[in-house]
Amino acid sequence: MAEAVIFLGPPGAGKGTQAKRLASEMGFKQLSTGDILRSHIARGTELGQKVKPILDRGDLVPDDLILTLVHDEIAAMPNPKVIFDGFPRTKAQAEALDKLLAGLKTPLLGVLLVTAPEEELVKRLLNRAQQEGRSDDNEATIRNRLEVYKAQTQPLVDYYTKTGSLREVNGLGTPDGVYQSIQSALGVEV
Repeated sequence: MAEAVIFLGPPGAGKGTQAKRLASEMGFKQLSTGDILRSHIARGTELGQKVKPILDRGDLVPDDLILTLVHDEIAAMPNPKVIFDGFPRTKAQAEALDKLLAGLKTPLLGVLLVTAPEEELVKRLLNRAQQEGRSDDNEATIRNRLEVYKAQTQPLVDYYTKTGSLREVNGLGTPDGVYQSIQSALGVEV
């Protein structure tokens, strides 16, 4: 049966870690637009060349490029079971995703908002930058990304609250504790 889950939250909140675990344990494909874009950059594709300067500034990639990317990924799945990690980021993307999921008869199980205090996010992202050597994670870029998140992505909280899909999860604590909160929020046991 086709199903979808959306992970929202600021950079560094733990969306990726938790989405990977949920995908693995529930048989979903994790769709991280950030990972897909970084893969295009590493491979030097035309898309990668277009988005590298955008990501290096800490800005969001334009909706048309992201939506094409997402459509192509989902269309390639015979029975979509997908976890969206870091997508949608804008209300326009959310509305377009709603239409895409409806067209594919893929119900949305829930939208998980993973939260953490800003200074904890900065600390986590700086640590990740050191461990992974990510050029898009220096302090100035991190703080810009958090401001971009607040300005452009935060309206999704209102959007998904109105649809009744939003469930907030505290991203602080042990990974296992956060994961249990996620399972509870979705009403699933794995």
